[in-house]
Amino acid sequence: MTPYSRTLLAFSLALGLTATAAAAQKETGTTKLINVEPAGTTDKDHKRLQYDFTFDGKTQEYSCRSKEKTKINATDFVVGTNIDYEVKGNNGKVKSSTGKEVDCTIVRVANVPAAQ
Repeated sequence: MTPYSRTLLAFSLALGLTATAAAAQKETGTTKLINVEPAGTTDKDHKRLQYDFTFDGKTQEYSCRSKEKTKINATDFVVGTNIDYEVKGNNGKVKSSTGKEVDCTIVRVANVPAAQ
């Protein structure tokens, strides 16, 4: 391997790692819970109901689906109340004002419309 190709390889690796790190930025904050609704149904193999949590981040609206085996009481997440959220890549976390926390997967992202 020539010195030039080693330098090029090192530069490419560094650039790739930087791009990956930038793509996985973590966004956290407090916002109002826009909506909570069940996702799918239960059956013999899927005993727990999953929920989609919808909330606005700093620049985007997120829908985050709870993990399949997580038990959630819908009354712990009241629409219109404040939640703390964390989004990193496709992984999310919501925490209600009562302290209940749910790990979830981001299933939808939309730009927040500009205020008129």
